[in-house]
Amino acid sequence: MENRLKARGAVATIAFALTIAGIAGSFAVGPAGASITGSEEVTVVDVVDGDTVDVRYPNGTTDTVRLLGVDTPETYGGNTPDEFEGVPTSSAGEDCLADEGEDAKSFITNELEGKQVTLKFDSESDRRGYYGRLLAYVYYGGEDYNYKLVNAGQARVYDSTFSKSDSYYGAESDAQSERRDLWRCRDAGGAGDIDIETIHADASGNDNYNLNDEFVVFENTGSNTVSLSGWTISDAAGNAYSFSDVSLAPGETVTLHTGSGTDSSSDLYWNRGSAVWNNAGDSAFLDTGSGSRATSRVY
Repeated sequence: MENRLKARGAVATIAFALTIAGIAGSFAVGPAGASITGSEEVTVVDVVDGDTVDVRYPNGTTDTVRLLGVDTPETYGGNTPDEFEGVPTSSAGEDCLADEGEDAKSFITNELEGKQVTLKFDSESDRRGYYGRLLAYVYYGGEDYNYKLVNAGQARVYDSTFSKSDSYYGAESDAQSERRDLWRCRDAGGAGDIDIETIHADASGNDNYNLNDEFVVFENTGSNTVSLSGWTISDAAGNAYSFSDVSLAPGETVTLHTGSGTDSSSDLYWNRGSAVWNNAGDSAFLDTGSGSRATSRVY
């Protein structure tokens, strides 16, 4: 009898807990991804541009996917700068966006082409867009690559209806304030338009034994000569290099190597004893001598 009473008490306790959970659940917003209506496993077979990929299903059929909620600069045809808040409606603005469009395409190509990814569909969005392309979030390695593009400053948020819009707009705001990637184009054609053109993080062999093959290339894409004296470049861990008396004329570049050497007009040396830039991804922040953010890049 005692055991029966204990069992009945346990059942009652569980039932009470389930009832409370059900009541609480009726007031809850719901778990993350509650607006996802389904998913499909596909392989990326071609990257059209930064926000559009061709995919193949396991049965061999193919389709085109437009990444939901994002818009990268065009690689085919011209860009319209006024679609990207704050970018000047000038040839300099257009040229800058074209460069960033190529960078976004290269990023998606390097990250996703040939990989099996997960497409996730949003109940608040149409299944297909105006041109008949699938509208989906593209996930790889557990990461939402639509969001990743926005957070890195490689895409703007496309003004449309989808459940993740609030978090995407928050990431876009951060990218704008940090002048990440395409948002540097807000200064296109200006006197201080210095771009982080290349981050070569993965040196040949062991990075720590080949420090001069780990480097960053800076380019003056503006219209006037810029003095970098007092400017700094730093990574996410806070490692920082300060430029001395270096100037870049329009179109000129300078390469900063992590290792040691003799500085010249084209090559600078950090003189570090160990690598800086993480091969798996990092952030680079370029600040002016007054401490304002000139640009940044996430890779």
